[in-house]
Amino acid sequence: MPVTFRIPGPLRLFTGGLPRVEISGSPATLHDALEALWKMYPGLRDRIVNEQGRVRPHVNIFVGTESIRYTGELATRLSENAEIAIVPAVSGGAAAVTKYVRYRAGSSTAYGILEGARIREIRGDLFGSREATGATHALSSVRLSYPCEPSKILAVGRNYKSHLGGRPQPDRPEMFYKPVSALQHPGEPIVIPPDASNVHFEGELVIVIGRRVSHASPEEARAAIFGVTCGNDVSERDWQSGPQKDLQWWRAKGADTFAPLGPAIATGLDYANLALETRLNGEVVQKQSTSDLIFDCPAIVSWVSRWVTLVPGDVIYTGTPGTTRPMKPGDIVEVEIEGVGALCNPVASGAR
Repeated sequence: MPVTFRIPGPLRLFTGGLPRVEISGSPATLHDALEALWKMYPGLRDRIVNEQGRVRPHVNIFVGTESIRYTGELATRLSENAEIAIVPAVSGGAAAVTKYVRYRAGSSTAYGILEGARIREIRGDLFGSREATGATHALSSVRLSYPCEPSKILAVGRNYKSHLGGRPQPDRPEMFYKPVSALQHPGEPIVIPPDASNVHFEGELVIVIGRRVSHASPEEARAAIFGVTCGNDVSERDWQSGPQKDLQWWRAKGADTFAPLGPAIATGLDYANLALETRLNGEVVQKQSTSDLIFDCPAIVSWVSRWVTLVPGDVIYTGTPGTTRPMKPGDIVEVEIEGVGALCNPVASGAR
């Protein structure tokens, strides 16, 4: 009898959008079923297992309710009509880390806590008093949205030494704004404007503010950080710094869909030392630790709060490492941060 894979939102980019994939031929073991899945959708393999065949840290596989995390367990025998779920893993210490998501189920949008293959719905204030409603959803049955609704988006430029490219190191965080209209959901396309020709990815750690903060010390700023998520500070380089550059980066950094965010807000992580990796069509194009930030998260929040009051839900993109390069329609870009998950977006061409 066939077995069925349930595929979460970000990985559906590699299955043509299918949330469920049926494997025929009665595979006897989980390994056999996965090998059949790779043959159908080769792009999934490197996102689920590493070069040694081990399940990647940001992924968990459930056969029924049993979690499979190690290569040896891939020999698990499958029953008839088995259902296998591939889901983001709660990593970095499951007892300490909580992942909050915002999701669409039918015509409704809600917040929830991601736990394995399911989301526990919550109500109330994400940044204040909240409680579980008792409702749960399979992750594969919903579409994830950007995980909060900020009143403003700020971002830091030149915040990794590896990104300076010979430019002097700044003596203070170099801030700019991105409009909230630039936000894009996980799994939804980054749309290249028709007159743009040099649009780059920028994988980044993003701060999510949890309390109102103004004129904060670094210690007060640290207490105001609710959690972190993944972001892509999409940038049109010619509009940013080319011969015909704009006076401000209003469209170079702020065009519609130029601020993908998600998939979850992770709380309880040591965000000062997380691995950040950006992939373009599966190729690793950025890889660095957040410990290499020139200005860390509390320093950034403290600096901004001297002039701009931050409120719950506001987000700050903290800068990108290394070098970047152009994206083109048909590409898939992924920003993965240890303990948070992977933000995955296709690239599309805008209508003229």
